[in-house]
Amino acid sequence: MSEMPTDLKYADTHEWVRDEGDGHITVGITDHAQAELGDLVFVELPATEGIIEAGAACAVVESVKAASDIYAPLDGEITSVNERLSDEPELINSDPYGEGWIFTMKLANPGAQEELLDAADYADAIANED
Repeated sequence: MSEMPTDLKYADTHEWVRDEGDGHITVGITDHAQAELGDLVFVELPATEGIIEAGAACAVVESVKAASDIYAPLDGEITSVNERLSDEPELINSDPYGEGWIFTMKLANPGAQEELLDAADYADAIANED
């Protein structure tokens, strides 16, 4: 079974969200998602200007198997991206919840995080995918 830290929230599109406590979140893809994709070879990082809506595709990860969109989990503005991924996309494979983060956002509505899945609900969602 994939690792699922209980202090994070999850989107059903396989992004994780860490609340930074100041109206900002950090976003990456889950251990389950990176395992399904396989060895990542390229990350197209999101733009950092303008407001993005929840569910909008904002980045792309490519593996030896497939390319997959990364979606904004909530409404807000992307404020920074993990530039290291341009040269080291494999960080997502080796440390999806740490050094493999993809971007940060300033939320339009900080309370919206409660709409995301907790670890148990995300585990149920991926168990039902198979």
